Amino acid sequence: MWQGLQTITDYKGKHSRKLPSDTSLPDELNNFYARFEASNTETCMRASAVPDHCVIMLSAADLSKTFKQVNIHKARGPDGLPGRVLRACADQLASVFTDIFNLSLSESVIPTCFKQTTIVPVPKNTKVTCLNDYRPVALTSVAMKCFERLVMDHINTIIPETLDPLQFAYRPNRSTDDAISIALHTALSHLDKRNTYVRMLFIDCSSSFNTIVPLKLITKLRTLGLNTSLCNWILDFLTDHPQVVRVGNNTSATLILNMGAPQGCVLSPLLYSRFTHDCTARHDSITIIKFADDTTVVGLITDHDETAYREEVRDLLLFYCCSIIICYFYLLLFCVFS
Repeated sequence: MWQGLQTITDYKGKHSRKLPSDTSLPDELNNFYARFEASNTETCMRASAVPDHCVIMLSAADLSKTFKQVNIHKARGPDGLPGRVLRACADQLASVFTDIFNLSLSESVIPTCFKQTTIVPVPKNTKVTCLNDYRPVALTSVAMKCFERLVMDHINTIIPETLDPLQFAYRPNRSTDDAISIALHTALSHLDKRNTYVRMLFIDCSSSFNTIVPLKLITKLRTLGLNTSLCNWILDFLTDHPQVVRVGNNTSATLILNMGAPQGCVLSPLLYSRFTHDCTARHDSITIIKFADDTTVVGLITDHDETAYREEVRDLLLFYCCSIIICYFYLLLFCVFS
């Protein structure tokens, strides 16, 4: 019925977002999405296993429960295994996948078929002028997503979700409304005082998930309490993962990526938030509020003394440029006076 109404009314008939049939576009997009690989100069080295470190062991019951929660309407991944099969045959497949996943955890190695990613680009606008106008929608293995979900639950038992209280993304019962409310409350409370004003700096990073350096992330995870076995597993998860781009019937050549958290994976948001958890303010007059990669610096200025604010901005930009290897910023700065 909806298609009939669209035809009758010519709804969006002149603004349909059609992908070009250029056969070179998939390779161009794949190289564009992997553009940060050239900036990665770190050599990925696994740490030596520690005998007394416990390895996660998954149970068939937990895996069966996870399979039964799979959304059957989600697209299948590159391995071709649909979520409908996992959900319908959860009890029968749980024991098989439990053996595979437990072996993966004990060896800290993930099968290549579980790490494959197929990116389907979707135009952001009706008129595409550059490669950045294509939003990458990643398709990954449904079975691997279930695996990641169980590993994520284990990580959350070690690292509390309140580690970074001013990161409002990827947390239950938190939204952009909370981030905006904190920013406004902080600014307006300060403006009630005499001889004060507020400076706000808004930073929007480009493709932040793709810029995570695996070895730097692993170093931070070890500091937060994850054992060597799990850190090696995460390192394997972030490296040597194949990626292709599919546009219509055309598919690009495969690129092997060793940097960034793969788009569309369950673990990627968690790993990014843990990677940036130490991006916090050093001065009491500064508040750094984050929603994923969108960062707002709220500087509370008194008697025209901006020393602390300027030091914080300098340190923040240094953190992003050196820790995440990213130089694509969209900056917006404004000042509010009392």
